[in-house]
Amino acid sequence: MFYQKQEFIDSFINLVNECNKTILNIYNTDFEVDYKDDESPLTIADKSCNALICFYLEKLNNQLVDEQKINTDDIVIISEENKNLEYEFRKNKTWCWLVDPVDGTKEFVKKNGQFTVNIGLVENGVPVFGIVSIPVSGEIYYGVKGLGGFKLHDNITTRLTIDDTKDFTKKKCRIVASASHLNKETQDFIDRFEDPVIISTGSSIKLLFIADDKADVYPRIAPTSEWDTCAAHAVVKYAGGKVLDYFTLKELQYNKENLLNPYFIVF
Repeated sequence: MFYQKQEFIDSFINLVNECNKTILNIYNTDFEVDYKDDESPLTIADKSCNALICFYLEKLNNQLVDEQKINTDDIVIISEENKNLEYEFRKNKTWCWLVDPVDGTKEFVKKNGQFTVNIGLVENGVPVFGIVSIPVSGEIYYGVKGLGGFKLHDNITTRLTIDDTKDFTKKKCRIVASASHLNKETQDFIDRFEDPVIISTGSSIKLLFIADDKADVYPRIAPTSEWDTCAAHAVVKYAGGKVLDYFTLKELQYNKENLLNPYFIVF
């Protein structure tokens, strides 16, 4: 499949590296912060990176139409920073890009480094490719159906393999929790464990910690959107992990009518 080709993967590594440079050039200045209608912050980094990614994806979509014979009406881009199509016009799309150009804008504004660039590709609701970069550290994670999950850092690529034999009832279970969103429900979940180790970080890095064996479980009992999780979901999934609805234990699906995720758990 086209997303399994090294040329395809390399092109996205180049893209997120370009995004990283753009973001860090802004990060290291006294940038201005605007606010959306929901009072979430927005910076020129979000806008610039979004324009860069969407321009590339539009060009790639045209290439896929020509080379892979994908119907031009069968692929859609959904981004946090775009006005997205109504469900009526995207519900039957086979292919869907989900983009969060800067996940963790609050962390970006705080200048704590805990923000990411996220690009995911979904086929019929299931992530088949996802790439996430952490601009400040230079780490790039990607997951590809049929190939696995990987981490690229300092020009060294490491295959990610999640241990599926972990005993979560043992002491010192490593639970990753949001640096900005630790609510009562999450605390109640944490209280079920014996002497847990709490790891706090922001953005989709929380999912990456599971894929990279820096944490054992990540409960998200708070709102998120599809673009927040899709790319990192692919990394976790193809490293051998699970991203499941907290209540039904079914895998998260994408390009739904409501672009909000249900509460979920990652392990």
